[in-house]
Amino acid sequence: MNNLKYFSLILMLSLFASCAKLKEDPGTFITADEYYKTKADAVNAVNAAYFLLNSGGPSVQTPYNTLFATGMDFMSDDIDPGPGATNADVRSQAVLNHSSTGLRVLQLWQQHYAGIKKANIAIDKVPEIADPALTAALKTRLVGEAKLLRALYYFNLVRLFGGVPLILHDQTGVTISDFQIARNTVAEVYIQIEQDFTDAAAVLPVGYTGSDIGRATAGAAKSLLSKVYLTQGKWTEAVARAEEVTGPFPYGPGSSPFNYDLFTNYAEVFLPAFKNGKEHIFSAQFKSNSLGQGNNQAPRGARSGVPGIQGSYTDQVRFYTQGTDKFFSIYKLYEANDKRKKNGSFVTRFLGSDGKWYGDLNDKTIPGDSIPYLNKYWDPNQSSNLSESAANVPIIRYSEVLLNLAEAENETNGPTAKAYAAYNRVRERAGLTPVSGLDKNQLRAAIYLDRRLELVWENQRWFDLIREKDASGKIILEDALKKVGKVNISVPKHLLFPIPQQEIDLNRKLIQNPGW
Repeated sequence: MNNLKYFSLILMLSLFASCAKLKEDPGTFITADEYYKTKADAVNAVNAAYFLLNSGGPSVQTPYNTLFATGMDFMSDDIDPGPGATNADVRSQAVLNHSSTGLRVLQLWQQHYAGIKKANIAIDKVPEIADPALTAALKTRLVGEAKLLRALYYFNLVRLFGGVPLILHDQTGVTISDFQIARNTVAEVYIQIEQDFTDAAAVLPVGYTGSDIGRATAGAAKSLLSKVYLTQGKWTEAVARAEEVTGPFPYGPGSSPFNYDLFTNYAEVFLPAFKNGKEHIFSAQFKSNSLGQGNNQAPRGARSGVPGIQGSYTDQVRFYTQGTDKFFSIYKLYEANDKRKKNGSFVTRFLGSDGKWYGDLNDKTIPGDSIPYLNKYWDPNQSSNLSESAANVPIIRYSEVLLNLAEAENETNGPTAKAYAAYNRVRERAGLTPVSGLDKNQLRAAIYLDRRLELVWENQRWFDLIREKDASGKIILEDALKKVGKVNISVPKHLLFPIPQQEIDLNRKLIQNPGW
């Protein structure tokens, strides 16, 4: 998996080189049909679809390399743009003043469709390659990986924008009308997502070895499919798919047929030394000092002005008033003995190269009321150049599967032993007392809170604010954002992002979402 971005860069460079040659000698142009001929071409085609998960840099953001933060997470009740976030478009979006012409709105759309395009090329072209070195088994696996990636990209799109155009083959038209495609319904998009994940689960391996570690697996397909069902409120299906990943009740250590489990130490989930370990089901992969493959999210959460540390403090927790505390945040929602608080998710000070500690107080009248800095993507081996962090970004991990299972089981059957067993495994790892004796609404609220605390800064909160409901069945988005001072929230308008106006201008069959 560490080679994915490298191979993708080579593929892109080769395509750019072909275009450059076209200006000099049209006879050297290589069509898609002519290019995909070898085993290496097949692997590169799929690697290119992975590339949109984790590529990035100073001028380019992709979903799991800062784009979700600036384009989505900043709108939530947990994360805000910090002093280092100077982009006016981003700061406007953070208070829900964004529009259909916003840059991040456009990038979210375009980056996901770029990934879909690459996945479609692989799905179409890999089966046609006649290279004897490309075995039937490898062809099947590669197409399965591409289908999983396509499903993931569409899953993000349908949650962000609602019904979107379903494009399942590479577009090869030559006129504008060839690219005029209407939006499919939400139901139609979900049917395709479910089919792609199901197809992938049937053909992908349990795991990989060597440089392939980190590629999409059958366990990843089943886990993501369970989440798709959860998102739609298909509780029974969500439980069934989750239990294919966890194994049978009581979901204890060693029960997963895929050998997934929780790390004993929560901090190990994020440290590069333990990447692609037993808790990591599917992650965006990052690598230090190799063609710019570092995780650009790492410096964004670090304090600026610390000698020897290139932090920008672009990402910060959302501070708001609760009672007499004017600097309340998610950091203060953790119980005092919760190991997740300062064991992976946050730090309150940094050790500079001068041997001094650097931190800041929020309210000087409250002893120890320190600013919490987001810490999940810190790489201790790259503290002087955080942009070279090798920390992966989880897309789905085992603790989330357990929480998804608990939530779906509770919605289906109430607070059963199965729901408690899955939920309490996550709490116990955090050093918290197992819960019991709750009614359905109380258990739902408890699961929601622990999901928020467990998965902070993992690109989950905005989606959860829209998906989660209170005891009356009301979506929590509006109340949650108004509680933290984001008064511009408007429901149902903000349940969906606007369709980018630039895309509507290009495709007149697109219809804008209500309220935009």
